[in-house]
Amino acid sequence: MTPKLDHPIKRELKIGRELYTVMMSPEGVKIALKGRRKGREISWETLLSGDAELTQQLKMSVDAYGGVHDE
Repeated sequence: MTPKLDHPIKRELKIGRELYTVMMSPEGVKIALKGRRKGREISWETLLSGDAELTQQLKMSVDAYGGVHDE
């Protein structure tokens, strides 16, 4: 049986040379540079609805045409 996600779980992740902290909670997922509080968050509802994929595709098409976006 799979345990319920009823409290936050933190894990360290290395991507390239950077270390990140990934936190999964009942509300969603957050990833931030290790030692930083601010990062990117996404709710489970947004992830499951497909809005996250749509947002990523929009950013990619703006980049392809030389646009600028905030990160």
